[in-house]
Amino acid sequence: MDEIKHLISKELRDFESKFADSVKSHVPLLDRIMHYIVKRKGKQIRPMFVLLSAKLFSNDIQEGTYRAAALVELLHTATLVHDDVVDDANERRGFFSINALWKNKIAVLVGDYLLSKGLLLSLNNNDFRSLQILSEAVKEMSEGELLQIEKTRKLNIKEDIYFEIIRRKTASLLASACAAGAWSTTADEEITEKMRLFGEKVGVAFQIKDDLFDYGSDKIGKPTGIDIREKKLTLPLIYTLEHATTEIRRRIINIVKNHNTDKERVAEVIELVKTSGGIEYTRDKMFEYRDEALAILHSLPENDIRAGLETLVRYTTDRTF
Repeated sequence: MDEIKHLISKELRDFESKFADSVKSHVPLLDRIMHYIVKRKGKQIRPMFVLLSAKLFSNDIQEGTYRAAALVELLHTATLVHDDVVDDANERRGFFSINALWKNKIAVLVGDYLLSKGLLLSLNNNDFRSLQILSEAVKEMSEGELLQIEKTRKLNIKEDIYFEIIRRKTASLLASACAAGAWSTTADEEITEKMRLFGEKVGVAFQIKDDLFDYGSDKIGKPTGIDIREKKLTLPLIYTLEHATTEIRRRIINIVKNHNTDKERVAEVIELVKTSGGIEYTRDKMFEYRDEALAILHSLPENDIRAGLETLVRYTTDRTF
């Protein structure tokens, strides 16, 4: 990750400063919360994809690229704040969530504030194409979340529906980050669409990796079986259900529906997934999407930035947290 950040070290420093400025308000409470958010930022994967996708086509990074990166981060942060309210989560990235510290009502309003700041940042600077790209992602994310809720209630998710959910819910924002970055330096629709598709495939691989973590496929120091407890059917379990005997299938569904808080029974499901080949199948799918993303990337001119993007793509599937 350090070698990737080195390629855009100046741009990342400039982005961090501009992002901090973009969330300022005239309300002391909001400023305290924004300070808390900025100081506890994550790995900044999405802004990095924006900056690298822009720099891939031009070394002359303009304000429009920084605004696109800030818009992506504002929208992403807004969705995380709202997600924590929906999920009643008290932690985010090892720290207390906004709703845990300031309660749900304030957290919802903070998410709304971040969303509005992103919209105004684009509108006030006439970044209409970037705003269109990112607004599409917000729509897709909402549809993906609702589709997952609908299907989870019935526990009838098939593989094609799973991929539709993660394409909308997770991959759409990363796809938009790459598209907005490319547009900011090229204003070329064909290149923008190519980078959008590249980002979408990386995003799908990224989410599959997250789903694998829940089955303890890597030692990451966090509890396994969370998706099962939340009755979420992800690819390892979907594969297992589709290839299980009727008896085993009924047993798994019964555990997920009625005994999903029983640690021993959840562990039993995880073991069934492992012995069924669900982990290997899911890993193969993840690498398939990764390789499709790299094929798109390799169709572009070779340079240090392209190599950095490739390293970042491989990081999404090789990471251990």
